[in-house]
Amino acid sequence: MRCVIIGNGVAGITAAEEIRKGDPSSEIVVITKEPYHFYSRIMLINFLAGEINEDALYLKPEKWYEENSIRVLLGKRVDSLDLEEKGVTLADGRRVGFDRLLIATGGRSFVPPIKGVEKEGVFTLRSLDDAKAIIKYVDQGNINLILIGGGVLGLEAGNALRKRGCNVTVVEFFPRLLPRQMDPEGAELLKNQMEGMGFRFFLGVRSKEVIGRKAVEGLLLEDGRKVVGDIVIVSAGIRPDLELAKGAGLQTDKGIVVNDKMETSHKDVYAAGDVAEFNGRIYGIWPAAEEQGSVAGINMAGGDAVYTGTIPSNVLKVAGIDLMAIGEIDPEDRYDVVRIEDRESFLYKKLVFHEDRLIGAILYGDLKERNTLLKAMMEGWSKGRISSELKWIK
Repeated sequence: MRCVIIGNGVAGITAAEEIRKGDPSSEIVVITKEPYHFYSRIMLINFLAGEINEDALYLKPEKWYEENSIRVLLGKRVDSLDLEEKGVTLADGRRVGFDRLLIATGGRSFVPPIKGVEKEGVFTLRSLDDAKAIIKYVDQGNINLILIGGGVLGLEAGNALRKRGCNVTVVEFFPRLLPRQMDPEGAELLKNQMEGMGFRFFLGVRSKEVIGRKAVEGLLLEDGRKVVGDIVIVSAGIRPDLELAKGAGLQTDKGIVVNDKMETSHKDVYAAGDVAEFNGRIYGIWPAAEEQGSVAGINMAGGDAVYTGTIPSNVLKVAGIDLMAIGEIDPEDRYDVVRIEDRESFLYKKLVFHEDRLIGAILYGDLKERNTLLKAMMEGWSKGRISSELKWIK
């Protein structure tokens, strides 16, 4: 049997690992359009900051692929899928047949329709090549960074380049930073702390145009203000890469629709990671991609694994600031909320309960209780039990 995996991110390589564990003899072929073996997208931030070299990004030694008989086709773009004849056609015309197929193509950086985004000096950050291009441009003396997007990746990228000597201005459409991870109170605390580090913020505004002749000279906002800068990074989220799936006629919505075995609408075709939609949701986080890849791989090897979902958990570390958000952060305080706040120490904790069960939490400035809260959510602890563990809860 031949298992073909399109994409060598965490979902694809985890699946390959599980296939080999469950089936020592099947042929495994991994196809990736990138010229690199499996690397950590999370650690691209450290690479951007100059804290690690490229070698530190790779998560498997090259001998691992040989030892596990996993063939990787680097720098090969898949042009189309023929699901009836069970074949993958590459852009160079080569055809690779399969018995079982996993689509783990991940996502693409979303670039809003802002005039001038094609100018020299405008970047997104999704891949190792993106990071290398940004570093090269900054090293040429372009250090006045305008960051479009105040989410996790944007702020981490901004801080990484701040360490390289950049002046960082963040432009965010929402009225607060980290709208998916922080409520208004916590976001204000984060903003104040980051302003103390030298960040500048424009919140609740839209970007209208990247200005400059050929290269970036600044950003025009829709309210008429101009932000001066010579490099722009757009960090406006990720969209699933659905081109192959749609062309092959697979069922898609926001992503490739999968069941709890990570099976798509077509027999022997699976999907996992940022491209997969499970129960109407695309997770877009590393732990979910890893879990989905594991389930897909076990089942492709003839096993019977079931995916039940992943509790969203984001950890942000910007210049020593610790932040964790899990589950429902309830920015409007619709549920039963318990919080404590110390603005002088930049400390903020919030727990969200519904029907006496923890459904979400924010920890800012102190993550000691992280594992306790994750366990509480997974096991459905009552408010009373949590209060016996965390003495600050009344």
